[in-house]
Amino acid sequence: MLSVGITGGIGSGKTTVCKIFEALHIPVYYADDAAKWLMENDPELITTLKQQFGTGIYSEQDKLNRPLLAGLVFNNPDALKKLESLVHPAVKKHGQQWQAKQNAPYTLKEAALLYEAGTYKELDKTIVVFAPLQTRIDRVIQRDHTTKEAVMARVNKQMPDEDKVKLADFVIYNNGSQLLIPQVLTIHQTLLQLSKVKI
Repeated sequence: MLSVGITGGIGSGKTTVCKIFEALHIPVYYADDAAKWLMENDPELITTLKQQFGTGIYSEQDKLNRPLLAGLVFNNPDALKKLESLVHPAVKKHGQQWQAKQNAPYTLKEAALLYEAGTYKELDKTIVVFAPLQTRIDRVIQRDHTTKEAVMARVNKQMPDEDKVKLADFVIYNNGSQLLIPQVLTIHQTLLQLSKVKI
């Protein structure tokens, strides 16, 4: 089974693209959602996070205080690196267990920081969903009811989309002028062929 990564900058529309792949019966592993789930459901990870960041980041019911943890790591690169070094291996293990249960020619792993975290090296192929920066900013402001400054703070923590495009095996342009479904279908057909070769 091929393992394919899919990513894109905030507001690029990667979730929409994933839904199209799911409509084609391709399983999608949402790594960022899995990370949030594991931080409240993986006993080993919970214990390690408490040791590193203090028991105060959890309630008595092991409910994570996300704003508190975010405050500890947001402007502290070393603390953020430490958090990622604990969460990423847990997500990787969980993702491998998930993939082993799938029955499909290939699976997708959706992750915002696919290239930044180096996860793409463990995958067979990668897809980048690309949209112009202003389009992305407008989408996120509308979606999250937030400010341009808040969106840019998140954008600036990600690798520039242009750099992601250079690393990608496939690019889906979500700029409003090209239809998404035909682009997805073309990539889907290519991946089906590659999965047959791999088998």
